[in-house]
Amino acid sequence: MNIHEYQGKEILASYGVRIQRGIVANNAVEAVAAAKQLTAETGTGWHVIKAQIHAGGRGKGGGVKLAKNLQQVEEIAEQIIGMQLITPQTSAEGKKVNKILVAEDVYYPGESETSEFYVSVLLNRGTGRNMIMYSTEGGMDIEEVAEHTPHLIFTEEVDPTVGLQGFQARRIAFNLGLSGNAFKEMVKFIDSLYNAYIGSDASMFEINPVLKTSDNKIMAVDAKVNIDDNALYRQPKYAEMRDIREENPIEVEAKEVGLNYVDLDGTVGCMVNGAGLAMATMDLIKYAGFEPANFLDVGGTADAKRVETAFRIILKDPNVKAILINIFGGIVRCDRVAQGVVDAYKNMGDAINVPIIVRLQGTNAEIAKELIDNSGMPILSATQFQEAADQVKAALS
Repeated sequence: MNIHEYQGKEILASYGVRIQRGIVANNAVEAVAAAKQLTAETGTGWHVIKAQIHAGGRGKGGGVKLAKNLQQVEEIAEQIIGMQLITPQTSAEGKKVNKILVAEDVYYPGESETSEFYVSVLLNRGTGRNMIMYSTEGGMDIEEVAEHTPHLIFTEEVDPTVGLQGFQARRIAFNLGLSGNAFKEMVKFIDSLYNAYIGSDASMFEINPVLKTSDNKIMAVDAKVNIDDNALYRQPKYAEMRDIREENPIEVEAKEVGLNYVDLDGTVGCMVNGAGLAMATMDLIKYAGFEPANFLDVGGTADAKRVETAFRIILKDPNVKAILINIFGGIVRCDRVAQGVVDAYKNMGDAINVPIIVRLQGTNAEIAKELIDNSGMPILSATQFQEAADQVKAALS
């Protein structure tokens, strides 16, 4: 579950991480009031207006701007709130900005130059250990750094039996070229950040940039956070942070009815039981020369009602030109699934306007094929993988 920057900063602050302070606003009037409050509390004269969407690269898309007075706060807030913000991490149509964060200016002059770093905590799936990834080259172009100068990106893996050790945090601060008070602050920052990652059941904490201020403080200027969905049952306060306006509406609807659905960019809709078979089915579609339109695992109870619900979910995607149903009859008999497909097709009438290919294998697979072939419905049946692929190819050629 992705959360907004201001929510990620709230989590960080609760674990003792120094953050760039800010106040959320839903309109220009609230933005001006927030700016006045920040000035009173922090003394900041300038304010940073930051669009709150679930995507990175907001600055490149015009979603982060500096206001040097209250009039500019109002003008920039009016520009950003309601805009379709397009960034390198959004689709071509972008995302609508519903709220902004009015933040203090932390790039004030002082005894030394400011420096920006990149720090993230995530799981290294190759080793099964949490990993701190960091670089001296923080800022908007960290992707360019990773691509062209990967030697400037460091990693520190954490042994789960002992957790993050003090020498590791000190090594990170040393590799970032820090000394004196900034070194001590970074050691504390890394320790608190890792505690926030573990304590919130996160799958990622990305802070870009981590700022060394001109008076040698270390703080999080941004926060991109993903909370593990499977841990939300024990993190109810974080579950409340979910903003469904930022999520794919089809995926939200599918989740509400208990379907595991992920929207993709292809033209062949998939309805499968079991995640492994679903992945193999997507490979099958690509092998046939097409792209899957979705990942959809209907689970072990593929009855008529569930199949009909899955049909309606898949057909909400206007790019779907055909639907491949691939069911293995282990927990559920193939003939029952076949009857469910036929009944669902009858119930939906003209709502189904694309070819349907059904591949059933397992218990009573032959009976299921006969049931579909004799149903009088325009449904193509198959029992083998290659046969199903050929059917998809023929339907879309």
